[in-house]
Amino acid sequence: MHRLTTFITAKKTSWIILLIAVAVSAAVFALGSGSSSETSPGVGLPDSAESARVAALQEDLPAADSTSALLVFSRDGDEVTDDDIAAVTATTEALAVESVDGFVPPPTVSEDGTAALVVVPLTSLADVTAQAERAAELRTIANDDLPNGLEALLTGPEGFAVDVAAVFKGADFTLLLTTVLVVAVLLLITYRSPWLWLVPLAVVGLADALAGIVATRIAAAAGIELDASITGILSVLVFGAGTNYALLLIARYRDELRLVADRHQAMAQALRGAGPAIIASGSTVVLSLLTLLFAQLTGNRALGLACAAGVVVAMLFALFVLPAALVLFGRGLFWPYVPHFGSENKAHSGLWFKLGTAVSRRPVAVAIIGALLLGGLAFAGVPQIKVGLAQTQKFTSVPEAVVGQQVIADAFSAGSGSPVVVVANAASADDVAAAAETSDGVDSATVGESNGEITQINVVLDAAAETPESFDAITRLRSTLSDVDGADALVGGLDAQTLDVNEAQQSDQDLVIPLILALVFIVLVLLLRSIVAPLLLLLTVVASFFGSLGASWLLFESVFGFPAIDTNVILFSFLFLVALGVDYNIFLVTRAKEEAAKHGTRGGMIRALSSTGGVITSAGILLAAVFAVLGVLPLITLTQIGIIVCIGVLLDSLLVRTVLVPALAFIAGEKFWWPTRVHTPAHVAEPEPAAEVLAK
Repeated sequence: MHRLTTFITAKKTSWIILLIAVAVSAAVFALGSGSSSETSPGVGLPDSAESARVAALQEDLPAADSTSALLVFSRDGDEVTDDDIAAVTATTEALAVESVDGFVPPPTVSEDGTAALVVVPLTSLADVTAQAERAAELRTIANDDLPNGLEALLTGPEGFAVDVAAVFKGADFTLLLTTVLVVAVLLLITYRSPWLWLVPLAVVGLADALAGIVATRIAAAAGIELDASITGILSVLVFGAGTNYALLLIARYRDELRLVADRHQAMAQALRGAGPAIIASGSTVVLSLLTLLFAQLTGNRALGLACAAGVVVAMLFALFVLPAALVLFGRGLFWPYVPHFGSENKAHSGLWFKLGTAVSRRPVAVAIIGALLLGGLAFAGVPQIKVGLAQTQKFTSVPEAVVGQQVIADAFSAGSGSPVVVVANAASADDVAAAAETSDGVDSATVGESNGEITQINVVLDAAAETPESFDAITRLRSTLSDVDGADALVGGLDAQTLDVNEAQQSDQDLVIPLILALVFIVLVLLLRSIVAPLLLLLTVVASFFGSLGASWLLFESVFGFPAIDTNVILFSFLFLVALGVDYNIFLVTRAKEEAAKHGTRGGMIRALSSTGGVITSAGILLAAVFAVLGVLPLITLTQIGIIVCIGVLLDSLLVRTVLVPALAFIAGEKFWWPTRVHTPAHVAEPEPAAEVLAK
């Protein structure tokens, strides 16, 4: 370790590190990601899921390569006229050019006469850009030469696919630009230097660019394609984690510059001091992310694999490239607040020192207040949380497909816009259709296409798509059809698919969350060689998560008007908050253990808080702001993840890590490090027992 840190930071060899970094970066950029098109988020169900089995069987039917676009014509609730219907009928002839077989069926008028529905058969397209171009053409044709007041809206599978893709079109650039601006401003404010912030920003920016390529390549090797939502979260995570590591290293470097005359030696000592904490925190995040590889949903596995690769890249750049880049410049890099050799470190007499001292005098009271605050936020919001967003509820701005779906739900049978697909043995198709119509919640069942062996039956529910009522109807339908002998009937379609995704997501959550907690605990035990401290730290992390979840739900319900939390939000938010929250635990407690050997647990924790309080707060505010950037996209799922992580990180950095954890350490005293014994100098006074503090 000593030789490596010296090689990275020495005057004659730091250049070699930078040259290697430049050469490797150039090679990776030349190799490229291997991905040439944008993709929107997929479903990612395992092959064993019933709706996935239906989709696989549909590939053997004659219309396997086809999809459909629904065009709904309406007058904002008023009845359509005979002239309107004539115009729509004429439009179907023009739409036939885009259809799969050159024919579009005539319009279907709702019973109340308020809407006309046209189904346009289309060839399935995998390329998002081609889909968008075709959708634009369909919208243009459908709205040409319509009577005044009559409007055509594109919805259905094709409409939703295009609108979801539009949300992520250019998402990487939007997120990257916003993230860079936020990080640049906060680094400038943190360092109050006109140029110091440029070095970590350049290093982390390069790490982010490489991480995207590396993650895409690794995912492709594992047979997984990364969509725009994952690459967006990846970029945010790399910037957040990378700048956190940079803040920790630079803060330690600033301290060492006051103690050591030579900046290269100062950086070597800073790297030896901060390096283990960065490695431990980065490894914890990576291991936590890799638990997602045990998930059923492909999207969860893709996120875990991509983000783990990204954090590894960020950690390597923080440990190798950033130190070598910083020592190229003299102390003037910190101007106007230059840490001169021999100057006083005001951290040991400043705000954080005073805060630590105050907490040490009343640790029990502080711990109780902190616990009540986090518990109050949790109990105020968590019991009221609703989980599960329908496709029509996932956008912060309402796209055309959602409006069209609502028009269909109001004018036709609620489930007609997204019929359930049943696949059964051809010989039993009529029996299956008859049985389906007897199932509670089914409006109609119609025998569709067949290949002689299997037949598709289209079932319309009387409940709106992706609602608790439709999910209950799917469950009953599956139970009913399983009793049809010899039919081997399987139920699929949008509602069935969403139900299967919800169940798989819950299963992933039940598996991954305990794994994350176990891994974090093991890493903390190995790092601190203690049992008590890891247990207390893990408890604070979980309390912080539930506090942030409760506070976020209160905001979602009262300010943003979100009807529910999306199914994957809790798992992803827990993952990011626990993994990244442990970073601050590690930054603080490893420094406290180092200082405790010289100053005792009480003095060591106060000095650790004095040294890291500022950097933890800065890192927390920066990380919170970076995750809040996810809200720039009009997708509620990412907005919710961003807000929950933002609030959680602020609670972590401003309350838990700077007040609650020190209070628990003061209460526990030397037992905080049990079973390890931290050597305490005889002249150092330990904090009073908790009972005496309460008595006072």
